[in-house]
Amino acid sequence: MLASTMRQAVYLGRERVEVRDAPVPVPGPRDVLVKNLVSSVCGTDVAVYLHGPGTGHKVDVGGEFGHETVSRVVAVGSEVTDFAVGERVYPYPLHAKGDASRAGTLGGFSEYMLCPNAVRGRGLYAVDPRIPDQTACLIEPFTVGGRAAKQANPQPGEAGVVFGCGTIGIAAAIMLKHLGLERVMVCDHSELCLSIARGLGFEACNPLEEDFLPRAAAYFGQGHALAGPRPAIDIWIDAAGAPSVLDDFMAHGIISSRFVTVAVAQRARTIDMLDLTYASKSVIGSGGYRPEDVGDVQDIMTSGRWDIGSISTHRFPLSRIEDALRAASQGQSAFNVLVTFEE
Repeated sequence: MLASTMRQAVYLGRERVEVRDAPVPVPGPRDVLVKNLVSSVCGTDVAVYLHGPGTGHKVDVGGEFGHETVSRVVAVGSEVTDFAVGERVYPYPLHAKGDASRAGTLGGFSEYMLCPNAVRGRGLYAVDPRIPDQTACLIEPFTVGGRAAKQANPQPGEAGVVFGCGTIGIAAAIMLKHLGLERVMVCDHSELCLSIARGLGFEACNPLEEDFLPRAAAYFGQGHALAGPRPAIDIWIDAAGAPSVLDDFMAHGIISSRFVTVAVAQRARTIDMLDLTYASKSVIGSGGYRPEDVGDVQDIMTSGRWDIGSISTHRFPLSRIEDALRAASQGQSAFNVLVTFEE
């Protein structure tokens, strides 16, 4: 029998989150009620916690938040036939609430979550039983990073570099390898992040400690750019948002190379269109994910090639949600941070 009340993290503004009791939602005829198993802290959750409303996903003061989660069906409405109680599911943020504006505020930091008018393969996706909970809760950020990699149209045998070695950057690097790239380098200023990347089999570079261009040339070999020989990098992915990343691509990208930005940077940039034209280079944006990305990410998670669970360095119960958010803000000492619902 379901409990009548649940614990729910409520956003109260800058550096203020409280865990409160709330009624467990009652599903209507076409609704599905899920119990969250494990959730992950997103960088946008950290941003809105540290800096206030309007700095991450749209989160209302007094509302629930969190969106990276894996859940189990615990109740279904009288007209629901394609979901079964006990089934493990991934709530697809754009559609799980029937309101795309709730993509960042599904209620991933609540014990239970109501999914109105749930449709399989739209609002809720089945999760492969081989994927453990602590990995399945990363499906959402992995679809974001994986989509960024796909936007570059990677071809087998090409080479790529990813700047920004957080969860999304690692996801992009893994997707590049999954799609056939032989050489992939990740760059970051955090030695913790780089050590995790090395553990997953990636070449790693800290541009604060070594000059990126000669390091890249040694690893990738030389290709042809308008300005002469440059590191043979076909794909540049920016998951960091530093202005220097685009600057380096414009100055050193080889003929027909592609730059994809998945980082959230609000500053305007100037691009030399003549250089892009003569060099046949591309600058591409990547925001969010597509439905087909869910299956591709689960293929990666069940492939056995990467220990994705190893990127989660910290785990907190829901009662310590503020500790989880603060830990996730410390890139030198934490990578991915999980929130659990068992004390």
